[in-house]
Amino acid sequence: MEILWVAIVAALVALVFAVVATQRILGEDQGDETMRSIADQIQIGAAAFLRREYTFIAIFVVVVAVVLLLFRDLDVLDKLDSGTGNFADAPRFAIAYIVGAIASATAGYIGMYIAVRANVRTTAKAREGLNPALRVAFSSGSVMGMTVVGISLGSLAVLYLIFQDVGPLTGFAFGASSIALFARVGGGIYTKAADVGADLVGKVEAGIPEDD
Repeated sequence: MEILWVAIVAALVALVFAVVATQRILGEDQGDETMRSIADQIQIGAAAFLRREYTFIAIFVVVVAVVLLLFRDLDVLDKLDSGTGNFADAPRFAIAYIVGAIASATAGYIGMYIAVRANVRTTAKAREGLNPALRVAFSSGSVMGMTVVGISLGSLAVLYLIFQDVGPLTGFAFGASSIALFARVGGGIYTKAADVGADLVGKVEAGIPEDD
């Protein structure tokens, strides 16, 4: 049982590190007015994308959770019993699934939040040299990494403390991975569309050659 508290403490340390790193990044200079204006537009676009994506993801999560709850009266989950946990406990499995989905979505939101704010600060620091820019860029990446570690480790530890069973924790992995899949595919389409749009605007309005 002591190892669970170690995991919770480690998760809290990771989250505190992420908060401190975020505050340091947000305290950096954002550059001139033009840079800040472009950064604001990027942040608005990213926020609009996340709102729309998470709306559909929430519907998906609710539907899947209901389906998992319906398994309570079936024997489908009994066949998944590995001997280390009772996967047939559909309510706990569904709860773990929802927690995993929320954890994954939260980590994704935080990652997007810091990324679209660190980019302009990295650009501003690049005027001072390569190393200052890299420090800001690497710090923003560490925020996402520590957030994922802190949220996932803490959530799993708390769920085990509540359920006292590793079986339902599979639902957490299911929820987290399904949301990550949505974010990966949806985010890839969004970024590619933005890239193509930027190329077209650059060619038509500014006369910038391809990949220049």
